[in-house]
Amino acid sequence: MLEVVAMASQTVGFAVSAEDRERLDRLVEHFGGGNRSAYLRATLKVMESLRRAERLRELQAANHRRLAEQGVSAEDLSDLITKAYKGSRE
Repeated sequence: MLEVVAMASQTVGFAVSAEDRERLDRLVEHFGGGNRSAYLRATLKVMESLRRAERLRELQAANHRRLAEQGVSAEDLSDLITKAYKGSRE
């Protein structure tokens, strides 16, 4: 038996400058098949990925700073991880 689930949607308005409108229309056509809602859904996925990558870079930088404060270089890190991993298996 096929169950149909209705998704609630909400219209959201935003302004686009005249010079950006042509770019938006091209992108909507290409990535959304002319459907702005489909384009926005695709864009949300991409932007979320970019946000996660940015957050990961921030965390890595913070961890490298903390390691540097402890006198550990990025080059030393691989060996330290290997030693710690091997030590936990014994």
